[in-house]
Amino acid sequence: MTTDSGESSDTMRGRAAGDTRLLWFLLDADRWLVTALLSGVLLCGILVVGLLHPKPAMTLLTRGDPVETLFQALITGTITAVTLVLTLNQLVLSQELGAVGDQRERMNGSMQFRADVADAVDTPVSPAEPSAFLRSLVRGTTERAENTQNAVDETALDDDLTALLSNYLEDVRTNADSVTDQLEGGTFGEFDVVKAALNYNYSWKLYAGRRIREAYADELTDEIDDSLAELVETLELFGPAREHFKTLYFQWELSDLSRTLLYVAIPALTVAITSLLFLDVQDFVGVTAGVPDALWLLAVTTTASLLPFTVLISYILRIVTITKRTLAIGPFILRETNRSVDVDWE
Repeated sequence: MTTDSGESSDTMRGRAAGDTRLLWFLLDADRWLVTALLSGVLLCGILVVGLLHPKPAMTLLTRGDPVETLFQALITGTITAVTLVLTLNQLVLSQELGAVGDQRERMNGSMQFRADVADAVDTPVSPAEPSAFLRSLVRGTTERAENTQNAVDETALDDDLTALLSNYLEDVRTNADSVTDQLEGGTFGEFDVVKAALNYNYSWKLYAGRRIREAYADELTDEIDDSLAELVETLELFGPAREHFKTLYFQWELSDLSRTLLYVAIPALTVAITSLLFLDVQDFVGVTAGVPDALWLLAVTTTASLLPFTVLISYILRIVTITKRTLAIGPFILRETNRSVDVDWE
């Protein structure tokens, strides 16, 4: 059994392919900042196309009724976005509605899982706050890894096996200590808690621990094997815990998105309607900073009218990015990685 020297990073940023600045934009950046950047790109795009077009902007804007057609479409689109908000709210509410029997079943499942975690981390009652709950689980894997390492140190094993176990257990402890620090003081509803959970590369650790136990079942002592089994069991609990809090975070984000869209829909509709009724580009014949005033006005009003859509995009970008990076639960690694534990099964 061998371990590749080229190991992938434990952190989500380190495992990301390509420029990590894109990952910061998709996940870490404040959603209002992302909205502002998207709106800025839209505004600049309209100005650049208007300036680079072979025909003058005023000629294009006064030929036919492009401005009226544009804002009629924007009004319809904004009203549709508000309808989408109601649909999102129904999606979130549907997770909370149900008969008393269904609610009791959910409650029993939650209490049983909390009891399992309490047993795994040797505490009478598992923490109630999400970041503390995850932190206790991660700290539990550290303690299990330390117990296993102590058992390894007290046992005369093959040098290669000792090195393999020590490297694996050191990786578990290092990653767990880092994530524990990140979860310290985290508040649910903020992305930091989910980000810290994503930085715990439990999938590979679960896979590697099970492979080691299977491949070296005849060489491991009962004490080492039992300690490894406890570590694997604790890692198995982290998966559903992370998925549960990720689901709650998505519901939280969708609720925030719905409320934010409702806030910006009225101003956006106001701009679109007043532009449709009162905007006449022929009244703006001046030039500011080398750009026709009519083009400035059209770019600004269009960007403001599309604010609900840029807000929607900024939130959805984070949600779909998290979803893509957490499609699998348990010892499944969907991305390319050089980190592996190769076992000769023959």
